[in-house]
Amino acid sequence: MTVFKAFSDEEVLADLKAQVTDGEVFTDTATLNKYSFSKNLSDDDSGLALAYVQAQSTKDIQGTLKIARKYHIPVVPQAQTTSTVIGSDGITGALILSTAKMNHILEISKEDSLAVVEPGVINGDLDKAAREQGMFYAPDPGSKPISGIGGNVATNAGGMSTVKYGATKDNVLGVKVVLADGREVQFGGRTLKQAFGYDLTQLMVGSEGTLGIVTQVIVKLLPIPLGTPVMGVAFFENMTALAKAVTAIRISGVYPTMLEALDGHTVEALDRYEKTHYAQASAAMLIFKLDNGGDASMAVVKKLLAEHAATNVTITTKPSEQADLEKLRRDMLPAVFAGQNHIMEDMAVPLSQLAPLMDYIQALGERLGVSIYTAGHAGDGNVHPTLVWPKEVTEVPDNVIQALQEMFHKTLELGGTISGEHAVGMLKNQWNNAELGEDVDQIQHQIKALFDPMNLLNPKRKIN
Repeated sequence: MTVFKAFSDEEVLADLKAQVTDGEVFTDTATLNKYSFSKNLSDDDSGLALAYVQAQSTKDIQGTLKIARKYHIPVVPQAQTTSTVIGSDGITGALILSTAKMNHILEISKEDSLAVVEPGVINGDLDKAAREQGMFYAPDPGSKPISGIGGNVATNAGGMSTVKYGATKDNVLGVKVVLADGREVQFGGRTLKQAFGYDLTQLMVGSEGTLGIVTQVIVKLLPIPLGTPVMGVAFFENMTALAKAVTAIRISGVYPTMLEALDGHTVEALDRYEKTHYAQASAAMLIFKLDNGGDASMAVVKKLLAEHAATNVTITTKPSEQADLEKLRRDMLPAVFAGQNHIMEDMAVPLSQLAPLMDYIQALGERLGVSIYTAGHAGDGNVHPTLVWPKEVTEVPDNVIQALQEMFHKTLELGGTISGEHAVGMLKNQWNNAELGEDVDQIQHQIKALFDPMNLLNPKRKIN
């Protein structure tokens, strides 16, 4: 029997355009190709979206969701398209709902230590605007110059300063969200403490656009610390030795702002990329920072580095040299990715298990013959191993897949998580039962069904 549509695409699009009155609706092939196609998706999902909606207001979002409900069309929330886990790639026949143009900083209140922003505001732009008033926005993912606050909220983005200031969830006071049924609701607010009702603000943080569309975010701002920031580098025989030194510094009471680890392979890649010569120093590199520690704190750090056999320790208070070190760390990914296929992972373990995980990753690569570049936010136990293979090999090699599977199982065995800060998307949604357990996995689906009973919001992402 022939199956036919109840409504033509033209009828649906005409209805959609009537609802989106502040923004724009794009249906041309060039735009749809740009925002909807991903080589990472399966053949069933990788065709063109039906439309790309560039929302300019809450009304546009509500109108788009009205059409989605009416015609049972999936909606993929999207902003700056920096997801690394297939979290915002378009789906065949879906409506891509972009909030990139909703990018206004609505308020910076020094007195209340907060900012109110739209989801399309770039993380780095918010931080810059806050610093002009003597405040700063703490979360600093590697994508800080290009990722939006809405996407940071959706994925609970972390970053280099998480060791001291926490991830996005620790810096969000409230959100406005348009739910799947079209209601715009406020969760949380402007107070630093709030104990009334269930914490639905934190439910939205990290929900990856599967429970609602964020239209406004209230974030904490902090005063710029007094004193002169200090940064430095130190080298260790291997990543395991580095991890032990990081643990000692982490629990010493000096409260570092940054404890970043790069293995020898990664340092060599950076040398090639940046034309530097760090790889001549030793195998593993630690980049550390104290934003207001003073002489006493630096004395403790120097003592601990010496006790853990650190070599070639260099310390600087010069802003230009510190900026170079931060750039070095941010350039880690393009340096490793250059000229080869890659998969970058994102696990986190309890601090006491960081050294054992480092040992395991190195041994795993040697056993399976996989090239692995390991770096990460060592101060909070977050590791980013990048598995690479030659550019001319188009399919992911079997030994790379096996290494990923074994790495994930080992991380869970050590009491960790296989997604520290990059979210789940479609890459890891099959691992929910393995990480969360059967009962919690079921509760996750029940929450999704409560907020989005028609399963229209970012389907197949976060949970499968």
